[in-house]
Formats: sequence, C-alpha cells, structure tokens
Amino acid sequence: MANLQQQSTVDRLDRPSAYFDAKQRQRNYHHRGDDELEAPTEDPLAHATTLYVGNLSFYTTEEQVYELFSKCGEIKRLIMGLDRFNKTPCGFCFVEYYTHEDALDCMKYIGGTKLDERIIRTDLDPGFKEGRQYGRGKSGGQVRDEYRDDFDEGRGGLGRALQLERERAQERERERERERRAQQERNGGGRGGGDRYDRRDNREQHNGGVRDSAAVDDYHDTR
Repeated sequence: MANLQQQSTVDRLDRPSAYFDAKQRQRNYHHRGDDELEAPTEDPLAHATTLYVGNLSFYTTEEQVYELFSKCGEIKRLIMGLDRFNKTPCGFCFVEYYTHEDALDCMKYIGGTKLDERIIRTDLDPGFKEGRQYGRGKSGGQVRDEYRDDFDEGRGGLGRALQLERERAQERERERERERRAQQERNGGGRGGGDRYDRRDNREQHNGGVRDSAAVDDYHDTR
C-alpha cells in the first residue's frame, strides 16, 4: 500500500488550454510524417500571463470584466472579443496579467464562477496576437455560436447559422404562398369569364343555333 501513489483529483491550473491543444493537433496534422515533430515541443503556457475568457454574455461590458479580474492581480491589458462584421462584443476576451502567478490565481478563484449570470471559463493562452480579437465564424461571431440549437438570450438568441437558415426557409415559404395566391387569382379570373361564355354557347346549341332570350339576359346580367 505504501508504494501506491496518491492520485490528485484536482486538475492542474497550468494545464494546456483547449486552444493550445487544438492548435497542436492542427500542426501535427499538417506536418504528419515530419521527423522534427517526434520530439516534444516546449509548452508555451509554462510562463503564460494571458488568459482566454469564454462564455461571456454579449452584454457584459469591458468595465465589468476589468473589475472582476483585477481582484486577482494587476491587469496589463484587456482585449474584448468582437464580431468581425458588427464590431460588437461576441462572448469572449483576453486578459493579460504581469505575472504568471496572477494568471494562475485568476484561474483558481475566478474560473468557473458567474459573471452576468453566466458561468465563465478561463484558459491559459500563449499570448494575444492582432486579429484574434475577432470572431472566426462565418457570420462574424464565434464558431461555437454558429450551430447552437438552443435559444440563448445572452449569446444572441438561436445559433446564427440555424437562425439564418430558418429565416431563409420562412422567406421561401412566403414567396411560394405569394405565387400560389397570384396563380389562383389568374386561374379564377379565367374560369369566371370562360364560364359565362360557355353557358351562353351551350344554350344556343341546345336550341338549334337560335339564341335563347333568357340565356342572353342571363349573360348580360352577369357582366
């Protein structure tokens, strides 16, 4: 029993972020087979001072983020994530501290807590680079908000891609309904005029080509 190592149930605060893991898998995929990738690369998060903060409400302000995150240390820089097209907040930001320890304290005490009634998540980040403040989704926001199938008021409602598709489907249905109505009006007008003349011709033929005065009167009454 003495040789058994006690396993910690607490995750490391300085574990690689989801962003770093995704970038590493992407590099390995594009350079698979290269000898240099066999050697482990140095973890760029070992001394990281920047945090990626996700799951923010679109309505959370920069001042709110600054007030909360400054409780763990002096903030060097705060960059709000923006919609690429509208330049409005789209649910994430970067918080840069002066020291690695302050960043870890922030993950320990703030990560997983609520801000604007939303549970925010924090990840160590290799460092902000120009351009990363904009959403990478097709509609300008974050990719995770493109295909969300639930309605989230704090994240812009329904997933944007699904919302756009539903709006297009509704517009197509409205257009088809307009075409059906126009077709019915055209067909209804043609049948009405044709019926009057058909009744007149049938009565004339029934009387051996001699006009029935009553049929003529009916025809004029319907005009």
